[in-house]
Amino acid sequence: MTNENISVSTNVAERLKVGIREGVTYPIVMKYCGHCTMPIEYCEYYPEYEKCKEWLERNMPDDFERLKIEEEQAAADGTDDDKKRQKRGGKGLLRVKKKEDVPKRICVSRAARGKKKSVTVVTGLSTFDIDLKVAAKFFGTKFACGSSVTGDDEIVIQGDVKDDLFDVIPDKWSEIDEDAIEDLGDQKR
Repeated sequence: MTNENISVSTNVAERLKVGIREGVTYPIVMKYCGHCTMPIEYCEYYPEYEKCKEWLERNMPDDFERLKIEEEQAAADGTDDDKKRQKRGGKGLLRVKKKEDVPKRICVSRAARGKKKSVTVVTGLSTFDIDLKVAAKFFGTKFACGSSVTGDDEIVIQGDVKDDLFDVIPDKWSEIDEDAIEDLGDQKR
């Protein structure tokens, strides 16, 4: 081995040394953002960075000032913020659904399936901000049958359980009144 290889291997050995390091205070405490739940150093990569800034300013003003100073220094150095952010695809981009002013009501109907079988169709749960997958799973376990999300705001429950839903839905979700549930009768799918 040459002298150059020996010095390189000792530098690597020093960096990979296990144990307590000089200049580091232990235990290392991570600070997390209350909005995006990531370490505060990674908030800038979150799509809703402005809301993270607001949360940091309210709850961690010292750390907010430190991050603000670092941002100003990066801007002065010419580091472009657009280069850091992910622009397309992947999980970095959260899609925010537009909330329209639609009336809050749930429609329940029965549809024929074959000669003697039927399914129950429930629509309108998303207007009450209810997760459709969770609701479908709840209906499946409650009625011991198959239940699935089939559209943007549609859950299909196997079997005729339409009459039971008028009691079950208000019991499970207290923000839904029994008067907000409308019976559409028998429908064709």
